[in-house]
Amino acid sequence: MKKAGLIIYSVLLWTFFLVTSVVMIIIDLVIWLLTRWFDKRLVILHLFSCFWGSLYIWFNPLWRVRIKGRRNIPWRRSCVIVSNHQSMLDILVLYHLFVPYKWVSKKENFSIPIIGWNMRLNDYLEIERGQKYSLERLMKKARKMLETRSSVLIFPEGTRYPGGHLGPFKEGAFRMAIDNKVDIVPIVLDGTAKALPKKGAILKGFARIDVRILEPIPFSRFAEMSPRDLQIKVRDLMGGTFASLHSDR
Repeated sequence: MKKAGLIIYSVLLWTFFLVTSVVMIIIDLVIWLLTRWFDKRLVILHLFSCFWGSLYIWFNPLWRVRIKGRRNIPWRRSCVIVSNHQSMLDILVLYHLFVPYKWVSKKENFSIPIIGWNMRLNDYLEIERGQKYSLERLMKKARKMLETRSSVLIFPEGTRYPGGHLGPFKEGAFRMAIDNKVDIVPIVLDGTAKALPKKGAILKGFARIDVRILEPIPFSRFAEMSPRDLQIKVRDLMGGTFASLHSDR
């Protein structure tokens, strides 16, 4: 597709996004009002958010998403899910999994109209970068979530790394798994950086997006490890998968 065509297509896609988002946030609020009394984990609301996010993948023929290992994420017990981060499109792609979890996202995202409202209704977890008190508050809230069988999804890189490699990992997710004695489920993404640039809103054309959900790492296998050692172990594991996906392109 030529550049002029991509610009027109991108304008149409973002217009569709804005219009549908206004409708969806209203439905979002209605679902929250009707279900929050009996659905304490807000699973129904989250699954609707998954449907909402998936609309923009289903209706975009330029993005082809391939997911393997979806069943590796448990439904009836909590875990810490860690994923690499290439693009803002990662959010939509991970919604496409249709499994219950709570996002960890930077505080600024909760102030975005409509998107931030949805995040607050879902009771996702916020963190203020560089603030120790915010990390401790996140850990306390995450503990409550994990105790009630709500999994927590974190980007351990802390920001987007659109290149052909993983960025350095932070220890928070691994400390969370150790402290709460829950399994870790690694997810490896590739292709989202090519589908949606880090800067700008013009699509780059056809993109194949791969998602690999690796087998859970049981708590028993890292119970005696430090967060730092666990971080290195998981990053090495994800790095091997990422390299094999990236080399296939």
